[in-house]
Amino acid sequence: MPNTHKTLIHTALYPEAKPLIQYFNLVQNKSYEPLKIFENNQYILVVSGMGQVKTTDALVFVFEIFNINKAVNIGIAGCIDKRIKLGSLFCTNHSLPNIQTASLTTVDEPLEDASLLKTLLVDMEAKSFVQCARKNLNKENVFVFKIVSDYLSKEIPDKSLVYNSIKKSIPKWENVI
Repeated sequence: MPNTHKTLIHTALYPEAKPLIQYFNLVQNKSYEPLKIFENNQYILVVSGMGQVKTTDALVFVFEIFNINKAVNIGIAGCIDKRIKLGSLFCTNHSLPNIQTASLTTVDEPLEDASLLKTLLVDMEAKSFVQCARKNLNKENVFVFKIVSDYLSKEIPDKSLVYNSIKKSIPKWENVI
C-alpha cells in the first residue's frame, strides 16, 4: 500500500479525464483493471463510469487501496440557465477565489425537464462522490467542480468541448484546492 498522501481526482468519463492525464503526466496503473486508474507521485485519477453506483464502487476501492488527503470531482454538468456560457466552471461545495459557485442536483437519469430542477446545475455523480469522500476526509478537503456542457439535453456533449473546457479549468482550481 502506497504511503505517500495523494490527491484523488475523480471523473466519470474518459473524455473528462484525458486533459487531466496529460496535464499532470499521469500513467495508467493496469494492476487495478478493469478500473481505470492513472497516477503519479502527487495525484491518483480514477475514471468510474457514469452514475452514482459506479462512482461509489470506484471510490470505495480507491480509498481502501490509496492514502488520500484530498478529493476532487471534476466533470460536466447540465445547466438550467441558457445565459451561462458552455464551458463555464463552477465549484458546488466551496467558495473559492476566482471560481463561481453554484447549486447542484445529482440525478440517476439524464434530466431534460427544467421544471424538475431547483438548482442551477445537474449531474449524475457528485452526490455519491461527496458521500464517499466525506467518509474518509474532512469537508474542507473535498471539492466538486462542474463545467457546463449542455442545457438539460440527453445528447452526449461534444468531446472536444469537454476536453477543452476541462483543460482550461485546471489552472483555475489546481492551486486553490
